Parts: sequence; C-alpha cells; structure tokens
Amino acid sequence: MIPNQHNAGAGSHQPAVFRMAVLDTDLDHILPSSVLPPFWAKLVVGSVAIVCFARSYDGDFVFDDSEAIVNNKDLQAETPLGDLWHHDFWGSRLSSNTSHKSYRPLTVLTFRINYYLSGGFHPVGFHMVNILLHSGISVLMVDVFSVLFGGLQYTSKGRRLHLAPRASLLAALLFAVHPVHTECVAGVVGRADLLCALFFLLSFLGYCKAFRESNKEGAHSSTFWVLLSIFLGAVAMLCKEQGITVLGLNAVFDILVIGKFNVLEIVQKVLHKDKSLENLGMLRNGGLLFRMTLLTSGGAGMLYVRWRIMGTGPPAFTEVDNPASFADSMLVRAINYNYYYSLNAWLLLCPWWLCFDWSMGCIPLIKSVSDWRVIALAALWFCLIGLICQALCSEDGHKRRILTLGLGFLVIPFLPASNLFFRVGFVVAERVLYLPSVGYCVLLTFGFGALSKHTKKKKLIAAVVLGILFINTLRCVKRSGEWRSEEQLFRSALSVCPLNAKVHYNIGKNLADKGNQTAAIRYYREAVRLNPKYVHAMNNLGNILKERNELQEAEELLSLAVQIQPDFAAAWMNLGIVQNSLKRFEAAEQSYRTAIKHRRKYPDCYYNLGRLTQAGRGPETTLHKYADLNRHVDALNAWRNATVLKPEHSLAWNNMIILLDNTGNLAQAEAVGREALELIPNDHSLMFSLANVLGKSQKYKESEALFLKAIKANPNAASYHGNLAVLYHRWGHLDLAKKHYEISLQLDPMASGTKENYGLLRRKLELMQKKDV
Repeated sequence: MIPNQHNAGAGSHQPAVFRMAVLDTDLDHILPSSVLPPFWAKLVVGSVAIVCFARSYDGDFVFDDSEAIVNNKDLQAETPLGDLWHHDFWGSRLSSNTSHKSYRPLTVLTFRINYYLSGGFHPVGFHMVNILLHSGISVLMVDVFSVLFGGLQYTSKGRRLHLAPRASLLAALLFAVHPVHTECVAGVVGRADLLCALFFLLSFLGYCKAFRESNKEGAHSSTFWVLLSIFLGAVAMLCKEQGITVLGLNAVFDILVIGKFNVLEIVQKVLHKDKSLENLGMLRNGGLLFRMTLLTSGGAGMLYVRWRIMGTGPPAFTEVDNPASFADSMLVRAINYNYYYSLNAWLLLCPWWLCFDWSMGCIPLIKSVSDWRVIALAALWFCLIGLICQALCSEDGHKRRILTLGLGFLVIPFLPASNLFFRVGFVVAERVLYLPSVGYCVLLTFGFGALSKHTKKKKLIAAVVLGILFINTLRCVKRSGEWRSEEQLFRSALSVCPLNAKVHYNIGKNLADKGNQTAAIRYYREAVRLNPKYVHAMNNLGNILKERNELQEAEELLSLAVQIQPDFAAAWMNLGIVQNSLKRFEAAEQSYRTAIKHRRKYPDCYYNLGRLTQAGRGPETTLHKYADLNRHVDALNAWRNATVLKPEHSLAWNNMIILLDNTGNLAQAEAVGREALELIPNDHSLMFSLANVLGKSQKYKESEALFLKAIKANPNAASYHGNLAVLYHRWGHLDLAKKHYEISLQLDPMASGTKENYGLLRRKLELMQKKDV
C-alpha cells in the first residue's frame, strides 16, 4: 500500500508514484534505467567522497588547527572534562573578554578522544575521522535527497519508498565531490561543520519519521520523533552554532510541504476577500500547531540555555575581521553584505577560486552604487526572487516541494553567517557553505532535469553533468593536497587574494618558523603595507628585527602596535625586551608591567620582568638590573610568579637559583633547585645550576653526580665540563680536574676562566712533581 495523505503533490489527478518519478525519468539519459539499489548507490557515493579527500589523510595541522587543537589544553587529560562545558572552541573561558563565544563542546570532546586514541598530537588520526565523517554524511545525503525529490511515501509496513533513485544519487554525488567542502574535510577544525551537518541531517530525517501512517504509529510515536528531532538539533548546535537552524527547516518542511500551504492560493483569496480563508485546513490542523509549538519551545529553550552558559557579552571582533559591519552607512553595510552573499553563491557555482581566508583587503568594500560589482547583487536577487516565486506560487505541487526544500537548505543554514542577526568574525568563509551546498545540489539537479525535459540534446547535458563531476573530483584532489601543509595552503592563496594582508602575514610566519628571516621580513612588510593597522604583523616583524639587532626600527614598530591596540600584551612585552636591549631599563620595566596589567597570567613576561639583563653579559655571568639596584626580592618574586603560572618554566627556575647563588643564599638556592628538579627532572641546565650550589656547600658527592648527569644529557657543553673540573679541583681529585679542564677547552678554547683555572692546576701539579723528586 502507498498512502498519499502526506503527498506534497496532492491535487494532481495523476497517480502519486508516477508524479513522484517525473524528475527521475527526465534524468534517465544521465543515469541509465538500471539504477543502483540504495545500498550500492550509497557505497558508490561514500567511496567517491573518500577518493576526493583521501590525499589529506597524512597532512599536518594547519592554520586554525594550531589554536583549536595543538595549543588547546582542553584536549589533554589534565583538564577536567567538565571544563569543556565552560570553555569556547579554542579553550578560553566563555566569560573571558577575548572569547569568540564559539560554544562547541561536543566537537572538542571528539578532538580529545582523538588525542587519547592517537597517543598525542598525531594528525593522521584526526584527518581520517574527518574524511570518514564526510563520507558518512554523503551516504546519508542519498536518503535526504530521496525525501526532497521523491516525497514521503510509505508501504503498508511503514517502509519509506525511494521514488527518485536517479535524482538522489546524482545530487549526492554532486554533494560528495564539491570542492568548497575541502576546508571542512582537510582542515581538522572543519570537524565542527561536519558533526553539525551529521546531526542536522539526522534531525531532519527524524522529523520526517513523524509522518508515517498515523494508524500504525499513533500520536505518541509522532510526538516521539518530533522530540527526538529537537534533541538531535540541540546536539548539532553543541557541535556548531548553526545546528539550531534545523528547527526552522523542519518547520518550513511541515508547513509548506506536509501542510500543503499554497502561498499563491492564499494571496488570491486575500485579494478577493474570500471568506473560506477563515476555514483553511492548516489553521484547523491541531497536529501542525502542536508540532510548531514543540519546535518553537525547543528552539527557545536551546537559545536560553546557550545564553546562560555564554553570558550576555558579544564576541569582540575587529574591523579587519569584518570591515562591512563597521561601516557607518547602513546602505554601505547592506550593499556589501549582499555582495558577500553573491560571492558565496559564486563559490557554490564555480568553486575554482578557493582561499583559506577572505579577510583583510581580500574583498575591498563597495562604497558606491556606481561600483561595477553591484551587478553581482542584481544577478543574485534576480535568480533568488525567480526561484522563490516558483517555489511558493507554482501550480505544480512537486515543483513547489523540490524548490522550497532546495531553497530552505540553501538559505536557512546560512542565516547565522549572514550578519543579519549579529556580527560575524569573517567576510566569506567556505566552511559555512557545507550545509547550504545541500540546497545548491537540489536546485542544480532539478535544473538538469528541467533542462533535459525541454531539449533534444540530452547527450550534451549528460556530458556536462559528468564533466562537472569529473572536474570537481580533480579539483577536490588538488585542493586537498594544498591543505596538507601550511606552506602550500598559504601560497595557494596568493593568486586568489593578493591583497589579503593575512595571507602575506601567514607566509611570513611560516618562513620565520623555518628560520628564513630575510624572506619573512619581506612578507611581513607587505602585510603591514596592505594593512597599516595590522598589529600582529608589526609585532612579529619587530621580533625579527630585534633578533637582528635592528633595535631602533623594532622599537618604532612595537610602539606603533601598542598605540593602535593598547591591550596587546605580547607587543608590550616585546617592546620591553627591545627597550631593555637599548639599556632603557625604566621604560622596559614599565612596558613589562603594562603587559602584565592586560594579561594577568603571563609567565614569560614575569620572567623578563625579573631578568632585565644588562647587555653584553653571557649566561654564566648574568647580572640583573634588579640585582644591581638591590632589588633581589623583586626579581625573585617576578620569577616565582612565572613558575607558579608555568611550573615547567625552566629559565625562571634557573635564574632564581643563580641569583640566590650569586648573593650567597646557598641554602635557599639549594631548596629552589631541588623543587625545580622535582617538577622538571630531566632538565640538564637545572642539574648544572644545582650542582654548582652543592659544590659551594661542599656536598661534593651529590654535586658530582648532578654534573655527570647533566654532561650525559648535554655532553658538548663546555661550561659543564669546566665547572665539574672546578669541583674536582676543590675536592682534591686533580687528575679528574685536569681531564675535564682539557675537555672543556677542546669544546671552547676561548673560555678565559677555564684557561686561568687550568693554568693554576698545572702549576700546582708541577710543584707537586718537584716536591716528589
């Protein structure tokens, strides 16, 4: 039995099965009549999806992966699981002013499981999960498209019929091979979009389950599926924010498709003041009103709970993140937002120019209606209005259903990224198109079917479709390769967005990490030229110039950075380091304290505050400005703060030991050294410093053991051998002292102190030999 009370095409006099299969027969020339059974169709779609993105399986962690995964303490076992529910996607507390308010605890939980199963930050496991997720979602799309194209028709046993196998297979293949998905699949942080899409689609399919035969399932079963759909929508939202939009899509599906709400008919009745309007079936449908109440209540509950967890403060985005949202004129904002929509539509239509980041000058603002790019807005709305009119007003019920759901999937999941309800932190982002691309695939498949119906050149259409699938597959493979490493990813963006300051900044940072400072400087300078307020580029450029001893320009850049962004703690600290190198100690101290004021938990800054080293001194004879000014306690307090905030801060521990040693506080130096080695047991520099203290305290045996352990860990350190020789010299083991003096001088022939001590030992040995004679 094939019930038809929920057939969206009701009102047609032709049989339901025949009408549902119209689009399928129009696609017969593209997919032959002997279509694959559902299982094999899904297997083909899943396999194709894997082939498209398999090249990224052994890629590195790139771009945002570093912050969201490698530097995110929420992935590590030391962080309690409960903290995931109070932190954002990047591991910051949601209550923090710097939080982006991206609340995705379930996605972070999967990263944590990945980290545990992989035994650390090994990217292969993370990438494999993403590829398999996309494959699974593509398989699920076969069922989703079957509903969109074939409608909800069930057998007497409650089994849904696949009435459009060709259309659903073609659309699922178009989805599986779309290159715009590369960022979500090849970039590990894209898992948020993948998980959100997975539960979004499960929620939609669950909602469809509520419309099986009422006499078989009963009212309670229908309510169960609606509630399950709402729950899955909540899970989708906990993976990524846009997951909540599935409730809106379900409502549209229920009202316009299940309820057969005909906008054209309503408008005509309103215009003719038809009294039958009061008796519309939809308004008298208690089941529909009950389901809408459940969806509305569920959505309101989700938003309320999220609001309570997140707090009321919006995320702090800057003008470089989304320049249009900071424009003074509402007209300029509206024009540019619509231009962004047209760019997103173009990425779906022609995904050839893909870029990891579209901000910072990549898309210049439209400031006048005379700008030729306004044509893109007109083209977008001309197409959208035409599709909306057909979707809402067409007399063909099947056409209304397909176009309505296609537009629903295209528009509704995109709404959170549209800037309509709140400011977003990007201009264009390919990752947000993962779910809207479902609607694009629906419209494209419907378009091919309609085109083939009205043309005799069916082979040409088939060739175009197969060509699109083939070209997109090749593009996915190529783009996946570009996401394998940061160098390839960043350089691939140069041809797409040469005016994007962030592209040049990231290339410069990548070069600097590899030690190519000269090339890095060139790209950092270009980033600052393209965006004169790019404080992060100024900070990094200033750091490199500081290391190259170009201190004056470094100070100018860092001073400008903190002038533009006064709360930029890292730039304040780096400015302090430069000022310290210029022997402007008071200014350096002020810069360090300003950095700490803006970032309370800043161990490196506390370390530098305590250090304030005089220029021209080596590490073994380090003198501290605090020490010179009899501010030993201030220096010790600064380093103690650094170790409290970062217990593994070896340099801070070492400086405490050295300062206490130099000032004669041997007992305190020994206590600090032992505390440090308990926390960092394999640090050879701490062993060396504590060994020096123990030697001065005449604890020769223990000192010797630490020296030998430090030398074993770092055998080429001349100072280790030299100081061990001094210990043996004091201890009276003169032959061993002679041996280690010689090793030390072989490693560093210019060490004057070692030469002097070795000379004293040789004279002593010569005197002893003369006495023996």
